[in-house]
Amino acid sequence: MIVLGIILLVIGFVANIAILWTIGIILVAIGAVLWILGSLGHAVRGRRHYW
Repeated sequence: MIVLGIILLVIGFVANIAILWTIGIILVAIGAVLWILGSLGHAVRGRRHYW
């Protein structure tokens, strides 16, 4: 999810498309939160590890 967010950020920045930039920021933020929760040992949506 983080990688997809970064790709959308780059495409949105290069093509000057604001909606892709916004979606990219949201995906990076959600991916980072899930990654942190998974690394702390919390189960994320029934999974012990979030990849």
